[in-house]
Amino acid sequence: MSTLSVLKFNDATQADQVLTTLQVLQKQQMIRIVDAAVVRWPTGAKKPKTEQLTSLTGAGAVSGAFWGMLFGLLFFVPFFGLAIGAAFGALGGHFADIGIDDAFINSVKSQVTPGTSALFLMSEGAVADRVVDALKGIDFEVIPTNLSDEQEAKFKEMFTEG
Repeated sequence: MSTLSVLKFNDATQADQVLTTLQVLQKQQMIRIVDAAVVRWPTGAKKPKTEQLTSLTGAGAVSGAFWGMLFGLLFFVPFFGLAIGAAFGALGGHFADIGIDDAFINSVKSQVTPGTSALFLMSEGAVADRVVDALKGIDFEVIPTNLSDEQEAKFKEMFTEG
């Protein structure tokens, strides 16, 4: 079963550092990163900067369409008119079908704010004690959502490349 987690940091750059740590753990087979994206929201910026992990393209990697729709839903809705807001409302229902519900969306919206960063991570097979040890001493919060096998299959069908 895959887990879509958001690791939120009280610094606009720390998500990048943790992603690097997790990539080292992946090489040691302590976690499998299905895909990832980083959100950096510098203090004073009107909106965050987002970046999909491009090294995971190909079979199993989540497409940019997923990250684009999710980040649009999370961070850009207040800047759109009602018609576009309604379209994003429909997208929200679509995400709920794959296990990303309103509670998750609202939790991320309220926590990922200016001056913070976040690592959006689709992973599986983590050796929990090794991952925890590698992240000791790093100040972050986890916003998880677990996908059932059925939701994972639907997710991969809708949003994975090749």
